[in-house]
Amino acid sequence: MQKKIDNKLSGLAVPIQSKGRFFKEKKNSLRNDFQRDRDRIIHSTAFRRLKHKTQVFVNNTGDHFRTRITHSLEVSQIARTLSKYFNLNEDLCETISLAHDLGHTPFGHAGEDALNTCMKKYGGFDHNIQTLRIITILENRYYNFRGLNLSKETLDGLIKHNGPVKDLTKINKILGKNFFKKKINFSLNSSLEAQIASISDDIAYNSHDLEDGLKSNLFKLSHLNDIPILNKIITKHVKKSKKFSTDLIIRQIIREIINQMVKDVIFTTKKNLKFYKIKNLNDIYKAKNKIVSFSNKMQKFDRKIKKFLKQKMYFHREVISKTNYGKKIIIKLFSKIKSNPKQYINIKKYNNSNIERIICDYIAGMTDRYAINLYNQIK
Repeated sequence: MQKKIDNKLSGLAVPIQSKGRFFKEKKNSLRNDFQRDRDRIIHSTAFRRLKHKTQVFVNNTGDHFRTRITHSLEVSQIARTLSKYFNLNEDLCETISLAHDLGHTPFGHAGEDALNTCMKKYGGFDHNIQTLRIITILENRYYNFRGLNLSKETLDGLIKHNGPVKDLTKINKILGKNFFKKKINFSLNSSLEAQIASISDDIAYNSHDLEDGLKSNLFKLSHLNDIPILNKIITKHVKKSKKFSTDLIIRQIIREIINQMVKDVIFTTKKNLKFYKIKNLNDIYKAKNKIVSFSNKMQKFDRKIKKFLKQKMYFHREVISKTNYGKKIIIKLFSKIKSNPKQYINIKKYNNSNIERIICDYIAGMTDRYAINLYNQIK
């Protein structure tokens, strides 16, 4: 499905020239607005910390399992491939992909659940909104403003990682009312670049969690035979088991899954663009449905894979025992730090938030290792 790529962006792309930032800055002669956004993400403290944050396995359980940083890089690679095919703004697509998981806590979704419980009376916790706190408030690297001052298009894409925002309650509680000063239209659809970053996230974690689960022996290839699409791929590659190692066969299966999902997104998106009569960028924003999507057949596969991974991997007793340990650590840290915040946190670094939100920001920013070490010191 190769396509000749034109240097000129499609009329459906977000233009290379951004609509601007919340705080005015001089343009850079070497990089466009979205390349600068990407570089700010890569150089941020929050991005570096993703190296030691759990994807599924707690970070001290093995060197070859994925962490949040490897996941984010894999998402950006898939997103750039799709973006290039449609002649979209690759730099914007890459930036959203690299930044989408900055707000994750240590210990994956278990850590998020624990922190949300601790923050129940104080507005709760949500990793997507935490990403917004990081890029607008917590990263402090510039004289003239807090946060990274990313372009409005990048912010829009991160805010709408899961589509238009219909309920602003959580955003208002965690960030504050009218935080974006009416510069973001929450009800409009997201750009194709943001939609591509979102579906690339699905493709990456479905396929790569599958690979990590197989390599850690939580399940076997034979357990996957009931999943449509996957069973045909497995049958084809398992025939080569006399000639090649199981490891190599698994890698080939994962490659083919990603390839089929990417091709499906291209085919379905082209169909949607035609069906919804999308002619320009404005049509994208006004569309009531996602334009970038899987076919019905691939959606069924996506649901089956997620259900399988939930049962066989995320709820596996070995994984659960580690994630429960992570929950215990976060609840204990929150309680202990709250009893004497100044002993652990430089309060002045934070921007007039209430003390519980400051503690929440501090814990959410921890790596798995740091949280475990601090817990062992104070328990």
